[in-house]
Amino acid sequence: MTEPGSNEIRPLVICVFRYENKFLAALGTDTVKKNEFYRPLGGRIEFGERSEDALRREIMEELGQQIINVKYLGTLENVFSYNGKSCHELVLVYDGEFINKELYEMTEIDVDEENIWYKAHWISVEDCESGKVTVYPEGLLELLS
Repeated sequence: MTEPGSNEIRPLVICVFRYENKFLAALGTDTVKKNEFYRPLGGRIEFGERSEDALRREIMEELGQQIINVKYLGTLENVFSYNGKSCHELVLVYDGEFINKELYEMTEIDVDEENIWYKAHWISVEDCESGKVTVYPEGLLELLS
């Protein structure tokens, strides 16, 4: 598996689940830059796997949830540094919905990434646009409008 900072381009897929001018994103921290950011859920596209199949697999692995009404929004090229390492990603962005509507009423949702647990939150598009909240990948907000 190619990890961030491995000097290879990583193919990723993410999904923007929207609810009342908010979208679901996981909180991350860059320990070198000492900043927090949010990123929609998803993960790596494996060799030979179609991006939509990868998205459905990743959401099932991370949340144990099925999704419907999946729609491709666009691709973003993301070149950045994370925890002191240079990274390069091609990120296919999708819109989708949860079958389980109860998730839209939760303030935070537990996410399991290969036995590392973290939280996803419904974050305000307005907070992202104002700069109060940082969201990655860059260009995501433009795809949502």
